[in-house]
Amino acid sequence: MKILQEFKEFAVKGNMIDIAIGVIIGSAFNKVINVIVKEIFLPPLSLITDGINFENKRLILKEASTNTEGVVHEEIAIGYGKLFEASLDFLIIGFTVFFVVKLMNGIRNKAQNPKNKTVSTPKDIELLNNIAELMEKQVSLLEDQKNKDDEQ
Repeated sequence: MKILQEFKEFAVKGNMIDIAIGVIIGSAFNKVINVIVKEIFLPPLSLITDGINFENKRLILKEASTNTEGVVHEEIAIGYGKLFEASLDFLIIGFTVFFVVKLMNGIRNKAQNPKNKTVSTPKDIELLNNIAELMEKQVSLLEDQKNKDDEQ
């Protein structure tokens, strides 16, 4: 029952919804990246490498053959071209996610800076900033009072 309770807390906190949204967006993003790699990056790369189609590149370990009885033995090959494409997909996704996260962090940092008036600051950050300013004023007033008392 403890596992069910933990799962309930996990789902209620919104983590499950965040993960589901991430998976949905990730699968849609994967389709876009596949098109970008296959239709935008690989054709010029194929042109540069004298027409090599990376998707079909493979290392043949055993050729396909047919014996006297008509039994066909399939080709055995390592498809390193697909590995190359998948690696290119991974690099593009990695860089894209890096730049999106960097952009979002910049926006969040602007929003959390209470002195920046171009972006609306969340109320909790604004209130914390007000409390910090009031505490600084209080400390300076107490220091001034202490200095006056020391002079007398």
